[in-house]
Amino acid sequence: MKMKHGMILALVMVMTLTAKAMNYETAKHEALFLSDKMAYELNLTNEQYDAVYEINFDYLICLNDPEEVFGVCWKRRNEDLKDVLAAWQNKMYLDIEYFYRPVNWVDAAWVFAVYDHYTKDVLFFNAPSVYATYRGGNSLGKDHFYAGLITDKPDSPNHELGPTPRPAESSAPMRDNGANKPNKKALEDPANAPTGKGPGGKRPGGGAPKGGRR
Repeated sequence: MKMKHGMILALVMVMTLTAKAMNYETAKHEALFLSDKMAYELNLTNEQYDAVYEINFDYLICLNDPEEVFGVCWKRRNEDLKDVLAAWQNKMYLDIEYFYRPVNWVDAAWVFAVYDHYTKDVLFFNAPSVYATYRGGNSLGKDHFYAGLITDKPDSPNHELGPTPRPAESSAPMRDNGANKPNKKALEDPANAPTGKGPGGKRPGGGAPKGGRR
């Protein structure tokens, strides 16, 4: 009887952990959406866009429990992004809360902060070139996997190395939900301010941003 009770308890624990774990398809979908918005606001190059997607995916697929949201994988994500981003991009990243702390566990569900600022399921750019093939592991295999891999980091937001914009009808402006706040670092140092355009100074799809941390 005790053995049967123990087996039932173990099964319940496994089911609970499985319910909390981020599944593969969710991690892939959310990593794409988050990376698309980071490419837009941080003016990523195409090479950075690929790496940022991989890093975001590895972080999300690592989440097996809510306690891991700001654990080892989150710290690894920040370290890897620092290796991938230019200094001015990393400053912006750290100051944008929905990029820096993109996910949390609320009411027994994963909640993504970026949806408070952008229309769900609408992308500015085509998917990264690694989207269909990347299965994870770069950020989890060793420390600073991306150190030195991105050699052509942009000196400013005005460059022509960005990902390919999606057609106008597929792109969406940022939503103004009344909760957006000024980007203090951008006000103090104009070099850190977003341009309101996509990488290369081109606004994806012709959409005009309405909100976000500017």
